[in-house]
Amino acid sequence: MTTAANVPAIMAKIVAGFGVPHSPHVPEAVRKDGPGHPVVPLYARVAAAIEAASPDVLIVFDCDHFSTFFLDHLPVFAVGVDDKTAGPNDRTVMPRYQVPVQRALAEHLRTCGIAAGFDLSLVQDFEIDHSIMVPLHFLTPGMTIPIIPVFINCFVPPLPSARRCHALGQAVRAAVGSFPQPLRVAPLASGSFSLEIGGPKVASGKRQGVPDPAWVERVAGLMRAGHIDTLLEEATTERMLQAGNVAAELLTWIATLGVIGDRTPEWMDVRPAAGDAYGIWNWA
Repeated sequence: MTTAANVPAIMAKIVAGFGVPHSPHVPEAVRKDGPGHPVVPLYARVAAAIEAASPDVLIVFDCDHFSTFFLDHLPVFAVGVDDKTAGPNDRTVMPRYQVPVQRALAEHLRTCGIAAGFDLSLVQDFEIDHSIMVPLHFLTPGMTIPIIPVFINCFVPPLPSARRCHALGQAVRAAVGSFPQPLRVAPLASGSFSLEIGGPKVASGKRQGVPDPAWVERVAGLMRAGHIDTLLEEATTERMLQAGNVAAELLTWIATLGVIGDRTPEWMDVRPAAGDAYGIWNWA
């Protein structure tokens, strides 16, 4: 006889994965240029894939730009746990939004992550900057999909290794699979592969630049081929910083790959001259 006590719980599951850049200049540029701006069809394709996958939660792997954290309190890894958040909390020219947070799953991810050996800092009563809000502005402008921000220190050495970030993604995947609610969950990476801001690799008279388009092509090629172990070997702190002082934003993509598992992207648009890419992993 089957009773409520012995019916197996329907667990949460990962249903897709996504990756995009997050330039703070893009929302205002798109407002001025309209649908002819080159990023519009790229974000639109990812937005359509998110709608098709119908996730109940987006786990956003993010690299805060000293807006939520600063040097006096800078965790290597942290999880945002609350009922809602808001942003952007920097000076990005774009609408300000309230964003729901999936508190129960966020708490579960943090608990499971700590049990798996990751010292995940707790973040509550927080706001988020353009690195989350720009993607959400284009991908889920109604802000109807709750998020869970997972923050990674991508800027201030010592940085976590690529293998550690990939393992974090694997721990997140395991935590999702043990959560006893039938939620559809998708990770979202936010960041570039090559980018220098205000540093010596920027051309004279410019504020930012892309020092290493070849690295962008190399990273994207390894992702497309599913050669993740090679990517983890090559994406050392030194190699990423050769591609720019904020190029370790790649670690958000590597964590996302840990969640996705042994899958290759369904679609990827790579922009070496811009230092970034847009990607979709979709299987359910």
